[in-house]
Amino acid sequence: MREAMIVWGGWPGHDPDLCASMIRGWLKAEGFGVRIETTTEAFLDPALKNLSLIIPIYTMSKIEKPEALALCDAVKSGVGLAGHHGGMCDAFRDNVDYQFMCGGQWVAHPGNIIDYKVDVTRPDDPVMAGIDSFEHRSEQYYMHVDPAIEVLATTTFNAGHAPWVDGVVMPVCGKSVSARGAYSIRRSGIGPMNSMSPKSEP
Repeated sequence: MREAMIVWGGWPGHDPDLCASMIRGWLKAEGFGVRIETTTEAFLDPALKNLSLIIPIYTMSKIEKPEALALCDAVKSGVGLAGHHGGMCDAFRDNVDYQFMCGGQWVAHPGNIIDYKVDVTRPDDPVMAGIDSFEHRSEQYYMHVDPAIEVLATTTFNAGHAPWVDGVVMPVCGKSVSARGAYSIRRSGIGPMNSMSPKSEP
């Protein structure tokens, strides 16, 4: 059986406990065994490299350097990494090893909760199977993004809240490969109510 580990914690505003519960249900429906942890110390477990998938749901907060390096090593060894919204790409802001592995870091969401469009750019990719472009209401994330990421969906900013980013096309969903570890990043939705739509599933 494929095994996954969800590690949740950090800022409670993104409802990490509820998101972990929902994602656990999705994974179990796909045949995964799922382990739930609530501290970053879980990344020091020597068994980490035996997992198929790790999902961090940990907005902001702190991670110790040995914990971050252990997580990075697991991904380099071939363990998958997936995440959504601030639970992955606004975690551990002061740890560049983690940010380099993820390939993206949140820096702003102009206008806070707004309506915007997500444009699927790679409908042929298995990650995007069954998902068409759609309108969404949430925080429109402005990211610093690794150019090596393969972009699967984007959103376009307008001048309504930050005129200097008018027309900027920003990745919303992407995937990348680190050594033997393939991982995908999904960045749509702010919390469990947004994530309940199939269009926002991680």
